[in-house]
Amino acid sequence: MSAQPIADNLFTEDMSALVGARNRETGHIFFPLPLTPDDNIEPIRLASRGTVWTYTVQRFPPKAPYAGPTDPEKFKPYAVAYVSLPGQTMVETRLTGVDVDDVKIGMEVELTAIPLDPDAPPEEQKLIHAFKPVQGE
Repeated sequence: MSAQPIADNLFTEDMSALVGARNRETGHIFFPLPLTPDDNIEPIRLASRGTVWTYTVQRFPPKAPYAGPTDPEKFKPYAVAYVSLPGQTMVETRLTGVDVDDVKIGMEVELTAIPLDPDAPPEEQKLIHAFKPVQGE
């Protein structure tokens, strides 16, 4: 069995985009899709690229559901950002593939999936959404 998303309806079936929700009455778009959608919302495919609106650096092991190293000597700081998806909404997310000292507000990023616990056996892996810098453009 391969790694699976941490929650249903997090990604599209091919995992190329996140699934958000649009309020049918107001048009407001939000993420994540509610666990119990009411009649006023419809699931929508969110943009897979955006820009870093703001960020912070997680410099100590967080509480659950974090599943990485908890020993402060082994913990590696990572960036947590709000990514603006053009014309849609903002998504709170981890940033990956970039050193925390190289993150910049306004940098272009694209969706990826990363394991919640990189040390878990493959059959127990749970994937979370993250964004990484757009390369080669």
